[in-house]
Amino acid sequence: MNMFVDQIKIEVHAGKGGDGMVAFRREKYVPNGGPAGGDGGRGGSIILKVDEGLRTLMDFRYHRIFKAKNGGNGMSKQMTGPSAEDTIIAVPQGTTVRDLDTGEIIGDLVEKDQELVVAKGGRGGRGNIHFASAKNPAPEIAENGEPGEDHYLELELKMLADVGLIGFPSVGKSTLLSVVTGAKPKIAAYEFTTLTPNLGMVMLPDGRDFAMADMPGLIEGASKGIGLGLKFLRHIERTRVLLHLVDMSSEDPHQAIERYRQINKELANYDPELLKRPQIVVATKMDLPNSVDNLAAFKADLAADKTLEKQPEIFPISAVTHQGVQQLMQLTADLLDKTPAFDSESHDKELVAEYRAAAPDKKDETDFTITKDEDGTWVLGGEKLIRLFKMTDLTHEESQLRFARQLRHMGVDDALRAKGVQDGDLVRIEKFVFEFIQ
Repeated sequence: MNMFVDQIKIEVHAGKGGDGMVAFRREKYVPNGGPAGGDGGRGGSIILKVDEGLRTLMDFRYHRIFKAKNGGNGMSKQMTGPSAEDTIIAVPQGTTVRDLDTGEIIGDLVEKDQELVVAKGGRGGRGNIHFASAKNPAPEIAENGEPGEDHYLELELKMLADVGLIGFPSVGKSTLLSVVTGAKPKIAAYEFTTLTPNLGMVMLPDGRDFAMADMPGLIEGASKGIGLGLKFLRHIERTRVLLHLVDMSSEDPHQAIERYRQINKELANYDPELLKRPQIVVATKMDLPNSVDNLAAFKADLAADKTLEKQPEIFPISAVTHQGVQQLMQLTADLLDKTPAFDSESHDKELVAEYRAAAPDKKDETDFTITKDEDGTWVLGGEKLIRLFKMTDLTHEESQLRFARQLRHMGVDDALRAKGVQDGDLVRIEKFVFEFIQ
């Protein structure tokens, strides 16, 4: 069964940097060897990359957690540990990436082979060669690797097409798509036959071609999520030209104008910019009884509508008999030639071209937090403090003393005293507990 998936949630966990090493040169005949511990390697990042061969997000249905490898630890003789390879995840063209924690759109993957770093690997910890000084020529200090970033993301696929077929259910969108392209959408005599967008390529005798998408049927209230509403409207955002199909076979001569207005109203409610796209009104099912009379009534209703700034171009066709279909495709191609490429970034001002990875000096980062457990233990947290803690090698006393100096410099000691901490009180950072001493 061919299932279309256009929205999915995933977890991405970048790799931790490798730990730096504490080591010393011990070669025979080498006096004053000094520190020789190497740095850790960089952890692997997680990168989304456009694969033009993919059409849906189906591959993510059963694989939603992605973890990159950690960097290698530093080695003796000042040798740096190996960096981990980045994890590349293939996504279809037209994928928008949103951070679920912040709600921010962090990328829009629309170009061939475009890449987006969604979780940055941690840098490797420094070996003890970096901490040597005149006062301490043989330091037993090394850093652990920086933790990699963790993010919860939502991937949303918006189909890329030059031309979008819009209209009420059962107006003939799928039939027209099957006639002018090699696509084989489901066609039946009941509404909502098309539950997912279908895409096909139109090839014209003069060598021109364009992508055409058959969108799920729209009904009144779609902009509020009624029917297939938002699932339909999302995919229209990227189309350059709209073919607005209106059924002319109804027994009610005024049904066509009512449905035409309803669809334009839903487009305006969802995004007023959509009404600025070039639009051709296509009168369908002209081979059926009443169609000619209904088309005349439709034109009269449009002419009497004083709210329209410009009278739309109406093109009658019959997809079943192929009447006017080829001429419609030629007209559409001509209109595409005059329509500039759609700039998704100008439409979505909140889109960011590249991912803004977290940095140690990030201004809005919380340096530290202080809370108190029910048992009286003081608990330290905060993004910066936790990162420094995880990068501290607690197996060496000099590293512990360096971490204590870092906390004092951040103002943690003074903040604890202001909160009322006493000598001998227990202080916890994650699972590490120590005694506070004035």
